[in-house]
Amino acid sequence: MKRICSIYKHPHKEMYLYVDKREALERVPEGLLAAFGTPQHRFDFVLSPERKLAREDIHQVLENIEKQGYHLQMPPAEDDYIEHLPDELLRRNDPL
Repeated sequence: MKRICSIYKHPHKEMYLYVDKREALERVPEGLLAAFGTPQHRFDFVLSPERKLAREDIHQVLENIEKQGYHLQMPPAEDDYIEHLPDELLRRNDPL
């Protein structure tokens, strides 16, 4: 199943809402929108099962949009940031 989606970004964090473009934010619960802050529209694109997403499972995204009207992409865990730090930055914190 293909779906044209709109992607909205959290105003300050690396969080994203994926929604069906035709429905926009209509099906996103008010409580989530209040916690999310003012969503900033970033772009629209076609989601299909063949498409790869960098940090999300495409099948889960499509299922969440179908069932609940949105998919929330959370920021990466802090461990993910540390994993990608250059070795020399990690060594600076090593005891002498």
